[in-house]
Amino acid sequence: MNLPSIAIKRPVTTLMIFLLVLVLGIVAITRLNVDLLPQMTFPVATVMTTYEGVGPQEIENLVTKPLEGVLGTVANVERITTLSAAGQSTALLEFAWGTDMDFALLDVREKIDLVKGFFPDEVSDPLVFKFDSSMLPIISLALSGNSDLEGLKKLADEEIKPAIERLNGIASVEVSGGLVPLIKVEVDPIKLQAYGLTLQTITQLLQAENLNLPGGTVEAGNLELIVRTTGEFERIEQIENLNLTTSRGAIVKLKEVATVTAGYKEISSMVLFNGQPAVAISVQKETDANTVNTVRKVLRELDRIQQELPAGIQLEIVMNQADFIQFAIDNLKSNALFGGMLAVAILFVFLRNIASTLIIGISIPISIITTFVLMYFGKLELNMMTLGGLALGVGMLVDNAIVVLENIYRYRDEGYDLKEAAVEGSSEVGMAIVASTLTTVVVFLPVAFMGGMTAQIFKELALTVTFSLLASLFVAQTLVPILCSKFLYVKRGKQGRAVAVEAKAGRKDRLRWYRNWLAWSLQHRKTVIFFVLFLLVISFFMLFRLGAEFIPAMDQGIITVQVQMAKGTLLRETEQVVRRVEAAITQCPEVRMVSTSISGDQASLTIQLAEKQQRTRNADQVAEEIRTRIGRIPGAEIQVQATALSFSGGKPISIKLKGPDFAQLEKISADLVSIIQQVEGTREVESSLDQGRPELQVRIDRERASALGLNAYTIASYIRTAIAGTTATTYKVNGEEYDVVVSLKKNEQGIPGLYQLMIPTPLGAQVPLREVATLQVVEGPLVITREDQERVVTVSAALTGRDLNSATMEINQKVQAYPLPAGYSISLGGEAEEMYNAFRDLLLALLLAVIFVYMIMAAQFESLRQPFIIMFTVPLGFIGVVWALAIGKLPMSVPAMLGIIMLAGIVVNNGIVLVDYVNILRRRGYPVEEALQMAGPTRFRPIMMTALTTILGLVPMAIGTGDGAELQAPMAMAVIGGLTVATFLTLIVVPVFYLSFDQFGAKRRSRRARKAVAG
Repeated sequence: MNLPSIAIKRPVTTLMIFLLVLVLGIVAITRLNVDLLPQMTFPVATVMTTYEGVGPQEIENLVTKPLEGVLGTVANVERITTLSAAGQSTALLEFAWGTDMDFALLDVREKIDLVKGFFPDEVSDPLVFKFDSSMLPIISLALSGNSDLEGLKKLADEEIKPAIERLNGIASVEVSGGLVPLIKVEVDPIKLQAYGLTLQTITQLLQAENLNLPGGTVEAGNLELIVRTTGEFERIEQIENLNLTTSRGAIVKLKEVATVTAGYKEISSMVLFNGQPAVAISVQKETDANTVNTVRKVLRELDRIQQELPAGIQLEIVMNQADFIQFAIDNLKSNALFGGMLAVAILFVFLRNIASTLIIGISIPISIITTFVLMYFGKLELNMMTLGGLALGVGMLVDNAIVVLENIYRYRDEGYDLKEAAVEGSSEVGMAIVASTLTTVVVFLPVAFMGGMTAQIFKELALTVTFSLLASLFVAQTLVPILCSKFLYVKRGKQGRAVAVEAKAGRKDRLRWYRNWLAWSLQHRKTVIFFVLFLLVISFFMLFRLGAEFIPAMDQGIITVQVQMAKGTLLRETEQVVRRVEAAITQCPEVRMVSTSISGDQASLTIQLAEKQQRTRNADQVAEEIRTRIGRIPGAEIQVQATALSFSGGKPISIKLKGPDFAQLEKISADLVSIIQQVEGTREVESSLDQGRPELQVRIDRERASALGLNAYTIASYIRTAIAGTTATTYKVNGEEYDVVVSLKKNEQGIPGLYQLMIPTPLGAQVPLREVATLQVVEGPLVITREDQERVVTVSAALTGRDLNSATMEINQKVQAYPLPAGYSISLGGEAEEMYNAFRDLLLALLLAVIFVYMIMAAQFESLRQPFIIMFTVPLGFIGVVWALAIGKLPMSVPAMLGIIMLAGIVVNNGIVLVDYVNILRRRGYPVEEALQMAGPTRFRPIMMTALTTILGLVPMAIGTGDGAELQAPMAMAVIGGLTVATFLTLIVVPVFYLSFDQFGAKRRSRRARKAVAG
């Protein structure tokens, strides 16, 4: 007894099972987490070590190299990249995908313990931590308005930040920009020297006079009183009137040697929002928190905060990850819904029977709800991959149900009653749909067990498609037969038979063209085979003209502009350049808002574009216009890049240059920059070599300083106090605390003034700095980068208007022609390296998928020859893939490759259904050629229905107009093109190959028989 028979005999039990599934499915939907992409654990660890006051080369020799030696022995480490900078060593460890990072960090710490005892005493203990994607902000805000920056920062720190940090799921809130108030004590160095005073004297006085100390307790009658000495400053005048004792014993007021004012901490960075000064607020979530739900909590809290903000203050959302996630998810939902509606519509066109269409239509939501149950227990979440898997599978969900229903319908046409037709029709195709489902499911096994980023991203898509197809198989073998046995009415009796005969005759008449083509093809098999080979060859050559990319970047409507001025450029100079850049940006009509962060000699501008549906150009095209409008600004390096959500760090093109000598690396990298700039489509080509920031070095004459009782630390700390200032104490007013900072007057801090800086000696005398040191302007220290224990320089470039593969190949040709000195090497890195690695893995996965599909069919047919015949449909699908991508102007990519892998399991289904029925007819005694000519027209309708439902179900995804559609469109286009061509060619080519192989086998058997008789 088979499953359809059991389901039909026990309809109430079957109904209860599906009601249980529906209830579980509804509960599962409400509990599935929502995010943009699957949770990915990047196998990266960082080791940071500090050694203050030491240059990069010393850091490299004393810290970095010893660390590299032991870290290279850590299990599963694939690459070690180190950066040696002034006072700091950073090691970046990349592990194999799938490595347990908690155990890996323990291993790293154990290896470090073996070597850190050999470090100099001043070296800090190395810090070890792993990469956490939750460190990236989930929402960024800008606070601006008619208040001053001090008020804005105070509002952000005291009101907005605590309110958001209280929410569940929030890890931290960072506030940047604004003004920090303080009390400035700016000392006149001339008067300081005249009175024989020092900066330390003033600092110590401020500390000693600003106290609030308990002094124990005393008894007063029956009371015990706490004694407290209060001497804190209450007014700035109290600070100004402090008494200082000069070297001659005279008393002078502090205001006679210094100016005491309320001011602000020196601005080293600033934030602008749409050109206006602002305060930036960024929010990070906890590692396990759901992005969408957490952002919703933040937005509800912001609504409350907005109502309480003072008039004229605006709190704007600059970036919101949840918006893009929700838009992308909603887009996929609508694609799946529209695709399902198209699938049902095509069914009605073919069946022209409302009952049949409703039965199939019911199977779609039931299968999807069952899939949600499996997703919940499989610990998956709703994201672009899982919903993409459902959208891909929505057309395939009905395939099994169509085959079952069409066969039952055929039995009803032949006069069988409801139950007989349901049992016989569903049982007859049972093994065929099991095999076709398994062939589709089994192709995902290699993808699920692949390594690397590709598996991390697409594993959940593979599991979701698998779950949905298994659910549809169960529905097709249980629910569909039951519904057919109850509702699939066809007129019986003489009139009914006459109607059935008439319907069959009508179908035969409509398929006369196909019968004629099939008959002709069976008579001209060599011509058909030659034509197919010709198409394959043409498609193979077209493949190389498509181009290739890694994973399509998703247009988030964000563009970043990086401005780098000459090292050491003042903040105000950088701001002037930024204002010019902002003016150029705002001329683009798609620009909605601009958020700017300026820090010293560099700035970063984040441009938020209008919603994707409201603009006619994508982010790359707008970025190119911005790049043109900005043009070249003297003294500034400007980079413009569309910040699309991609799956590789850095720029698309990355060339690594390795070698021993730093000067030689600098020369070669400069040549490589010139070479790559000549390649069409490259933008913002740069070398990773950092020339360092100019600095004024104080070189101490140790012998002279020692003779005066001074040492390097004493001189350096005094210079720091004089220039940067030192916090002597705090000043409290109205519950607020302000630092009191002592420094020299600004107008005396040039190089001549620094030479005249008086340094106090332990003997009470003062000597000018020129007596114990010389000053020299030099290039700041470089950052030395090493990879796998070799020095490395990276030359990188952005790319626009061109596919990654063709650009990389052209660059490789030019670079290979460059005459490298002995001991130096050039290798490919970045996104291109990831792309080639992914393609290599996916080609292996495709090969394994084809082998698995063949094994499934061999087991079904109990034959090695017939599955081989059906496998010819796979290259037929390849023809359609290439042409579809060419028509859609899409390059080959990882999603497109996954579409090809899916096709390996989908296109064979039509062949399985066809060959299975041919075998049934041959067992009934029909000759092979007659069986082929009967099977083709008989199976034409179910084959076309299953193919068209799958194709039309994918059309909304292939059009790809919504947010995040860039990721799914190549996959959908590949499946649509491959299945369209394979379906039509299968109906001709499979019978041709079947007959050819059958006649070849008959000849071999005949020869063996003659040899046996002759022997």
